[in-house]
Amino acid sequence: MQTSIDVRRRTLLCGLAAALSGTGMGAGAQPAPWPSRPIRLVLPSSGGSGPDVLARVFGERLALALKQPVVVDNKPGANGALAVMDAARSAGDGYTVLFASSSFTVINQALQPKPAFDVLTDLVPVAQIASGGIHLIVHPDLPVHSIKELVALAKANPGKYDYATWGIGSTGQLAMEVVKAEAGIDLRHVPYKTVSQIYQDMQGGLIKIAFVDATSSLAQIRAGRIRAIAVTGSRRMPAPPDLPTLAEQGIPFTTDAWYGVFVPKGTPAAIVDVLHREIYAAIAAPEVRERLLQLNLANMPLKTPAQFGQTVAEDLRVWRAIAQRHNIRLGDQ
Repeated sequence: MQTSIDVRRRTLLCGLAAALSGTGMGAGAQPAPWPSRPIRLVLPSSGGSGPDVLARVFGERLALALKQPVVVDNKPGANGALAVMDAARSAGDGYTVLFASSSFTVINQALQPKPAFDVLTDLVPVAQIASGGIHLIVHPDLPVHSIKELVALAKANPGKYDYATWGIGSTGQLAMEVVKAEAGIDLRHVPYKTVSQIYQDMQGGLIKIAFVDATSSLAQIRAGRIRAIAVTGSRRMPAPPDLPTLAEQGIPFTTDAWYGVFVPKGTPAAIVDVLHREIYAAIAAPEVRERLLQLNLANMPLKTPAQFGQTVAEDLRVWRAIAQRHNIRLGDQ
């Protein structure tokens, strides 16, 4: 017995074949049905990372829906530029799909004086998967429980406190520059190579303030080793649910971090439509929702590819303005 989902998918794929049959084919020629071979899912992160696990969960769901293997191709390096360039330079035939975060796409481009790719023209947005933010944390001994208290402490002790992030040009540095500019405080940036090193030095009392990701921080918060005082983004995160955003505390910064799916330019609209629908069908699966919660990511309201494209363009404008205002570029030391 056919389910409504089976009928919908068959209708989509039949419509796709019909749409492709009239593009670039000679009279009487029959195009190979899409997909007729494995799909490559390009990922800017290393194997075993949180994004890698999430990408593989989505890949498995897509493989079942499209009845072709979806092979994750891990390409870490150059702050995500290697993977993005690989996808951007691939053929727009539906067999290369990019799974990437806002950091690897729009922020990477915003920080490059001469970017090697243009996310607005080299890639076609397919689906925005989930959104989130990062945590502003302090050492438990610091008498700070809110942005207001942090500002008061910093103003009473100008030049005394540093803040840590996971590197020059990181989302954490960009967010803190907004906080500093809006609040009129002076905090010196100390870039680390990894977030785990930040936790180690914070436990040792070497650093008192930091921006860290909202996934690894949860165990540290629950153990009482750090205190979170704010989260970036347009809304609160799944955990801790009572942690207010920067905007709720008077810092007008609501840009979200997100994961999204793109394909190379020139990919037929019919293929984009099928991928879009199947990706959003995958989000409804319990195992995908559970993985998003494990990563402390919130489900996004469903967006069309065009709406996701508008988000990409607006985020690029915001991050580029922050980078230019504070003279932050990738590669600065």
